[in-house]
Amino acid sequence: MGCAIIGCGKSLPALAVANDDLTQLVDTSDEWITTRTGIKPRRIAVGETNVDMAEAAARQAMGLVEGGYCEAPIDPESIDLVVYSTCTPDVLVPSCAALVRRRLGLVNAVAFDVNAACSGFIYAMSVAESMMASSALGVAGAGRRNKVRRALVIGSERLTRITNWKDRTTCVLFGDGAGAAVLGAGKKGNPLALSFSTSPDVAALDVPGLAGTSPFAGTGRPASRLSMDGRRVFRFAVAAICDAVEGLAAKAGIAVADIDHLVLHQANERILAAAVKRLGIDDARVARTLRDTGNISSACIPLALDRLARAGELEDGDLVALVGFGAGLDIGACLLRWK
Repeated sequence: MGCAIIGCGKSLPALAVANDDLTQLVDTSDEWITTRTGIKPRRIAVGETNVDMAEAAARQAMGLVEGGYCEAPIDPESIDLVVYSTCTPDVLVPSCAALVRRRLGLVNAVAFDVNAACSGFIYAMSVAESMMASSALGVAGAGRRNKVRRALVIGSERLTRITNWKDRTTCVLFGDGAGAAVLGAGKKGNPLALSFSTSPDVAALDVPGLAGTSPFAGTGRPASRLSMDGRRVFRFAVAAICDAVEGLAAKAGIAVADIDHLVLHQANERILAAAVKRLGIDDARVARTLRDTGNISSACIPLALDRLARAGELEDGDLVALVGFGAGLDIGACLLRWK
């Protein structure tokens, strides 16, 4: 079973918040933020919900509106699956995927959410590809199973809802937004090469959940706020990127230098620069959206893919490595051939 990305789209909130704006909240400066993170403005959702942004990105990816990459409009009824990655859903039930399914009229689609934080889009792609492959194999009882020929994969986040705006080391990093991709049959039958692992270093990044709200379990906390050990995340991330890229290349029987594009989770410019240097890859091959959007968790990778596709930088046959890393700490990586 080969699968390919046949559409990409993105959505960013209207409000752009510059580094200078953050000096009104915490003791920081544009120079401090830019030097340490590479971020200038980031987008913050005020009127937009998580699902609003996901819907807009999906419409672009399906070619239903202008702004994304799609060779021809995709019939909503041809989408068989929606896998929606988010760690910041608007509500717990119903799933964000179910809400997008309803809004877009994806009447034939199975829809559900996944949460692997910043690696989530890769995990969502792997779930979609696996279900497409299983469907194509025609396993026993296939007549009673949902056929999955096309899948809509979404990464959408409102990280600023859980940002601690009094912590200058973290509040400068995060933004909101969404990215989406449609997976379909690959013209050349090239399967995705996937690699996943998990680190036990769980204390490096944390968003505590609510305590129990039952009268037998306490009253709970009023809100969750993100906290992070930046140095531990840096060490983990650089090693994770290098190990993942080298592992993908070895699995595919190619050299790292044969990879045409690296689409990495956009966590911090220092992380990206250190990983690229260690890998010995031409920096021009690394997609970047960080400067304009900040870290948007699972939306970073599809957003960067969309930018490459719309700019015409992806050519048929190009090898593209996607690497996500984040809370957990988990790692997800994928090597795909563009069409």
